[in-house]
Amino acid sequence: MEILHETLSTGAKLVGYLREPAAEMPAFITRPAMLIFPGGGYGYCSKREADPVAMQFLQAGYQTFILYYHCADENPVPLQYQPLLDAVAAVLYLRRNADALHLDPEKIAVCGFSAGGHLAASSAVLAHTPAVQKALGITGDEARPNAVVLGYPVVTTSTLGHQGSTENLCGSDAALRAEMSLENQIQPGLPPFFVWHTVTDESVPVQNSLLLANALEECDVPYELHLFAKGQHGMSTCTNEVNTPSAENSAWVQLCTRWLANVLDFRL
Repeated sequence: MEILHETLSTGAKLVGYLREPAAEMPAFITRPAMLIFPGGGYGYCSKREADPVAMQFLQAGYQTFILYYHCADENPVPLQYQPLLDAVAAVLYLRRNADALHLDPEKIAVCGFSAGGHLAASSAVLAHTPAVQKALGITGDEARPNAVVLGYPVVTTSTLGHQGSTENLCGSDAALRAEMSLENQIQPGLPPFFVWHTVTDESVPVQNSLLLANALEECDVPYELHLFAKGQHGMSTCTNEVNTPSAENSAWVQLCTRWLANVLDFRL
């Protein structure tokens, strides 16, 4: 296995875990990619939602990558478009370097948790934002992912959202807050979404995922939504490793890989 360390054009750090091609496995010379955005309220990137998640998808046969995007712990706030630029630049990097990374450029999924879920969704929903396209020199769908996986995502900047995430990202900029309220930005033609949340989440209310599902439904965007009856915020892989063991909620990983198998047409 090769471990990749790359600094993107935006200054964000990308870490990759790459399965090396082998002649004995000719059907897996090229693999799909999973790009992971840890949560942390746009204040930091949580380690619990980084490597543990990457290992799950690496085991499932994916080339896996973790984006350490700009956060408030090391950068001035409000962050504004900077995390979104990082996310879109990461997708663009994977697609433009697909051959060297042994990945299929048309099978790039993004996966985010909490505020990282907001960022993962934004990479699909807001990739056409003029400020993003101009800053990165892109047009059209070149940097849009092919599938979106969200765990207990921040979606809205309303009172139902996570106020710390909104403050770090938008500050008091009312126009930016409105733009980053993703339930109002969904349009037809987006890639399919897989979303999971716990009903008892006290930090990011389950209404965030329900608002998103409603908007996806109205725009005929394919999606799968799983709600688990109990569980705190930030459950990650729901294992002892991340200190949130739950046999019930950990089912999201298998449900997700089955969903991705159909969406990306990839099976081990």
